Amino acid sequence: MATLARRVLKVVLFCGLFRLLLPYVHPYPVEWTESESRAWLHVANWLGIRDPDDLFFWVTVAMNLTATTLVYMAIMKLWRWYRPKRGA
Repeated sequence: MATLARRVLKVVLFCGLFRLLLPYVHPYPVEWTESESRAWLHVANWLGIRDPDDLFFWVTVAMNLTATTLVYMAIMKLWRWYRPKRGA
């Protein structure tokens, strides 16, 4: 039961970190210049995506997942380092 609780806590921690980082991790403001619009459209067409906003969404999700994973790994490493040694 304790193992299940730890796993659920880790999933909740990861989801909470993802939600916390959403407003802070993004490529740049949503208002694009003309050259940025052309670049997004070119890449979206090259990948076979009709709407560049769909590409922007998935790029933003990937960036958020990467940042969340890095923060989560750092928290887990710090937790193991600060955790008191058992049996000492």
